[in-house]
Amino acid sequence: MKPPVTPPATPPSPAWRQALPLLLGLIAWLLYWYWDTAAAMVGIWYRSETYAHAFLVPPITLWLIWRRRAEVLAEQPRTALFLTLPVAVTTLAWLLGELTAVNALTQFALIATLALAVMALLGPAVSKRLAFPLAFLFFAVPFGDFMMPKLMEWTAAFTVQALRASGVPVYQEGLQFVIPSGNWSVVEACSGIRYIIASLTVGTLFAYLSYRSLRRRLMFIVFAFLVPIVANWLRAYLIVMLGHLSGNQLATGVDHLIYGWLFFGLVIMTMFLIGARWAEPATTSPPAPPLTGSAAGSPGRAVLAAVAVALIAAAGPLAFVAIERADAAGPVRLAPLPAPAGWREGASLPVWKPDYAGPAAELAATFSRDGDNVGLYIGYYRNQNYQRKLVTSTNTLAASANKEWAVTARSVARPDQADLPAEAAEADLLRLGSSPEIRLQVWRWYWVDGRLTASEAGATLFTALSRLAGRGDDAAVIMLYAPSETAAATLPAFAAAAAPAINRLLSAARDQR
Repeated sequence: MKPPVTPPATPPSPAWRQALPLLLGLIAWLLYWYWDTAAAMVGIWYRSETYAHAFLVPPITLWLIWRRRAEVLAEQPRTALFLTLPVAVTTLAWLLGELTAVNALTQFALIATLALAVMALLGPAVSKRLAFPLAFLFFAVPFGDFMMPKLMEWTAAFTVQALRASGVPVYQEGLQFVIPSGNWSVVEACSGIRYIIASLTVGTLFAYLSYRSLRRRLMFIVFAFLVPIVANWLRAYLIVMLGHLSGNQLATGVDHLIYGWLFFGLVIMTMFLIGARWAEPATTSPPAPPLTGSAAGSPGRAVLAAVAVALIAAAGPLAFVAIERADAAGPVRLAPLPAPAGWREGASLPVWKPDYAGPAAELAATFSRDGDNVGLYIGYYRNQNYQRKLVTSTNTLAASANKEWAVTARSVARPDQADLPAEAAEADLLRLGSSPEIRLQVWRWYWVDGRLTASEAGATLFTALSRLAGRGDDAAVIMLYAPSETAAATLPAFAAAAAPAINRLLSAARDQR
């Protein structure tokens, strides 16, 4: 079967000769105002192997547009002024992301603004021809780290069950498990997130190029998302089994990663071979006759659309600079927390500190009552930025690289007390290698401008609202912890007694901005 013949491109019309320079100038304008966002995105591509594939996304997008140039040039650009209005939404989204230092939100907003600029200047007919290339550009955004904790849990659960089904005895503690030949743990690299993102990106491109029907395309994209998840489970199981059967001579250290990528490569190749069996031949439709006269749109409307997008988009960075200057504040001073009624300061507790980076101030204290001990940790954040912020995937109770503590379970506590949030995140910690065994139970919630929440999304939203209201970005994480054997009684009792004083202490720190 001969490949489809691409019809010759229609020579650019006068409307195109006006629209293209306007579009290129507008893109340059947007990149000027949002250069830091674009540079941050490229920086993540460079630093993270998970997102290194994104370097290929812009060239592939340009190739996809060039591939359809005949169809695109057959249409005439017709300015769609109404599409300048959504730019206000993406600009606001970027501003909220910048105010709360949420990379994904600012970067998605930038890509959406660029896509809307193209659509506004070229109009619906041309945009329809460019729909997939513009949508594919969103794969340039480094996004997906939020899935890692759940993916790690699934990988650990499958590996343990598969080992037991293979007759290997396993003792599991959260993401840590022990088999007769040694200890294993599921870390970030075992989550499979890099396999999933790479498979989804390439799978989406394959579906677009290989199929014509939307149904087949969507089915293969779902297939490309699910296959690497299951493949990663099998990869983890096979690596542990190889290590177990070889006396830890195989599939350890660097071999661990090499075998993983080899297995993933075979799985993806097989997935594409299967998908190719149902490929649909490309069809060639004759280009539509070019529009003429007023149907091609007036030059004045194109200039108006470009100016409208340019002004709206520039308002975001300008507003951010103004808010940053208004929010600037000095160092934080946290006063000591007085012992609540019935409690005395000082207690014998294992040394533990959460893996939270860059707080402007910290407070750590221990208290006791009738032999029951409880610890308090407060991390206070002010003048937050991308390197130092309250809510981020790297701020955790115990990172996977932590050699002393490990999180073994997570749940939700409901304190049902005044001056406390309706829910608090609860976690169980195990001190690794301790004998006798040492376990702690932790309650965690956030304080943002007087509002309390256990939700990371809620804390981010409250921070954005506080900054928009001109009240700064002061926020804190509050943690209470106690030995697991007494925590069920100790944590609620201490939380009820100490919460009012904690809230007053944090409010006083905020008021001293």
